[in-house]
Amino acid sequence: MPPPATAPSNESSLSLSLTPALMSKLKPARIFKNAVEQQAPPSPGSASPRPSQHGPRQITGISFDDRGDQVITAAEDETFRLYNCKSGKQVKILYSKKYGVDLPRFTHKNTAILHASTKEDDTIRYHSLHDNKYLQYFKGHKGRVTSLEMSPVDDGFISGSMDKTVRLWDLRSPTCKGLLNLPASPVVAYDASGLVFAVGVNQYSRILLYDQANFDKAPFMTVTLEDPTLSLVSFPPRAIYMTSLAFSTDGKYLLVGCSGDAHYIMDAFDGYLLAKLEGHIGLERRKLDIPPNIEPSKGCSGEEVSWTPDSKFVVSGSLDGKIYIWDVQILPQAPKPIDLKSHPLRLLPLAALEGHPGPSRCVKYNPRFAMLCSAGVELAFWLPDQSGDPEDIAKDLLKKK
Repeated sequence: MPPPATAPSNESSLSLSLTPALMSKLKPARIFKNAVEQQAPPSPGSASPRPSQHGPRQITGISFDDRGDQVITAAEDETFRLYNCKSGKQVKILYSKKYGVDLPRFTHKNTAILHASTKEDDTIRYHSLHDNKYLQYFKGHKGRVTSLEMSPVDDGFISGSMDKTVRLWDLRSPTCKGLLNLPASPVVAYDASGLVFAVGVNQYSRILLYDQANFDKAPFMTVTLEDPTLSLVSFPPRAIYMTSLAFSTDGKYLLVGCSGDAHYIMDAFDGYLLAKLEGHIGLERRKLDIPPNIEPSKGCSGEEVSWTPDSKFVVSGSLDGKIYIWDVQILPQAPKPIDLKSHPLRLLPLAALEGHPGPSRCVKYNPRFAMLCSAGVELAFWLPDQSGDPEDIAKDLLKKK
């Protein structure tokens, strides 16, 4: 069983504090080779597979329950797979061949999830894992749902769709309680208090911050995501395509996950671009040997980057299969007045961890235990290697003498 990841002074010595040394020592403790059911090879003379299916099927979404005891995956084979984080074993497989599966999200009960559909219609479904039944259907979107988040404090949730709308919902009602019309497809996120939500608008490079209680009014802040360093690579600079947003636990920072070769951290209070996280290979392509499109786009998953629970580190997947970790404990202050043309701090990874087979499409840190979960063609559980470095052990022995 992985040890708890937080370390209050009044708790037992089994608690772990996340440090750069500990994060650098994460190793795959369990790899599930059959986490996705692969397609049978096409018979001679049959039609070739759809473009999205070139290469092996991938896991497209993962979600931990509130206590960190379970993790669920959704994959292109149209299955959910539930795993126990403590025992490191698969608990059950649930099929959704009719509607497809994407964006699995645990509600505040560990026996129920929300998920988006990939075919038939664009309904969000509320699914009981206990008896494999649908509890509710949330209809309204007219395009595929590409972003879905539960409120951290209650039964509310928010969704963004390719129909260029954001809808606010409550698990207890099948009709949406709020609707925002936008000029392009959005990504959404709640802050830790559940009082504020952010909407990232692609093609316009804007992030809108709304008061949850007054969402029908204009956003209280509009942020422009502009990276002047991109013009050093190509001109005109390639557009940024946002795949996810995530607030830090203290609400000070906003992590902007992108499909390209960089992620960004912004000041959530004044919208200043603080840091650019570099070093990984973006996940908009299916394989390394496929050239990128002129127009940037989302890959098959938008869950490649996330905070650790203490928001001291950022973990990300990469097309080369490595897990990249950035230490973001010391970030620069936003200058006054704000200058959008000033270059952000360019952060290189603290560590690039090997051991994940194939591209790491989804990467999330357990909310309660010192455990990382990464997924692509296979699923991996990572734990810190506490055996110690041989050189450090030798030095300790010499000191004792």
